[in-house]
Amino acid sequence: MNILRNFEAVFVVALGLASAASYTLDKPVETTPAYAAAGNMQVVVVSAKRLSPEQKQALQEQERPATLAAQSRTASKI
Repeated sequence: MNILRNFEAVFVVALGLASAASYTLDKPVETTPAYAAAGNMQVVVVSAKRLSPEQKQALQEQERPATLAAQSRTASKI
């Protein structure tokens, strides 16, 4: 009957013991350094000009009606 009254305390103690055992029994993992693994990494090079502020504004104005139309279609489904 005492265990049922103090079940929460028993659970917390058991959880603490399990955590401590996990840390003490854990073996360090041997990993390769990041610079060694990066030797076979693929690299993507993007060669493009940056947009001027006027071009950015024009693109946003073109996208705005499409975005509003898509939002109105999803709003009607809700």
